[in-house]
Amino acid sequence: MSKKLLLPLIILMCVFISACGAKNEDNKTATTTDSTAASTSESTSTEAPAKTGTITYQSELGPVEVPADPKRIVALTNAPNVLSLGGTIVGVDEWTNKSPHFKDKLAGVEVVSEDSLEKIIELEPDLIIAGTHNKNLDKFKEIAPTVVYTWGKLDYLAQQLEIGKLLNKEKEAQAWIDDFTKRAAEAGKEIKAKIGDNATVSVFETDSKSFYVFGNNWARGTEILYQAMGLNMPEKVKKDALGPGYYTLSNEVLSDYAGDYLVISRSATGDNSFMKSDSWSKIPAVKNNHVIEIDTEAASYSDPTTLEYLLNIFKEGFLK
Repeated sequence: MSKKLLLPLIILMCVFISACGAKNEDNKTATTTDSTAASTSESTSTEAPAKTGTITYQSELGPVEVPADPKRIVALTNAPNVLSLGGTIVGVDEWTNKSPHFKDKLAGVEVVSEDSLEKIIELEPDLIIAGTHNKNLDKFKEIAPTVVYTWGKLDYLAQQLEIGKLLNKEKEAQAWIDDFTKRAAEAGKEIKAKIGDNATVSVFETDSKSFYVFGNNWARGTEILYQAMGLNMPEKVKKDALGPGYYTLSNEVLSDYAGDYLVISRSATGDNSFMKSDSWSKIPAVKNNHVIEIDTEAASYSDPTTLEYLLNIFKEGFLK
């Protein structure tokens, strides 16, 4: 081959090799860029906070991680408060189960106790509510997040607010508290205007064996009458029942603890023959037809549902 033909051929091959090299370098750059972008995207996805679905509830025994929206609650205590806020209960104590207010809501719900460990496990709860007096609390905590309350440590309004916080429904609980206390106070003013500022009210209960008189925080509407409405308690009731919450009476001393008005809690299916006895009929409030009867099973709690029911009974009973 002549030198004239060899020189152009060499130049053409150099151009070709240079172009191929540039193309390969572009491919490397593109690959590196894509790889970096993918790595950055993966890193961002990993570091993004995930929704846990829990809240930290400050219980009386310390913080507890609980579901933000519990779906399977076992309530050994405060079940009526939970139901009043629309909570879903899968296990309930026997006393709440007897309340006529919650029959529909508790249809098919398992009745459990502090001893029903196997049954509670089978229910697969995501939250357990118990009392500090319950045994097996450590075992409950192994089954599900467990929150406990000391009975009577909180008043009826504060207790409802705490259940609201626990169920992530604090605003709903507070709204009811504000509304109810206002309506109950207004009713109290109406009642005092009719029966007199100094008139006294006693709350009795009988279980066919004994009589009891109640203080101002033992359900049976006592929170409404004495706290929300501000009605008066007889001095003898203050002395004997206000501290412990209730006081056991004999038939012979009923009149000593009777106020100008009586609220009598009794079971509709129980023995009510006492109402025909001389000791009962001689009480001035009974003679004056100042007696309001309530069903024990329907009045044993101080949750919103029960309190609304009793408020209507009291308004009708005192103002009729």
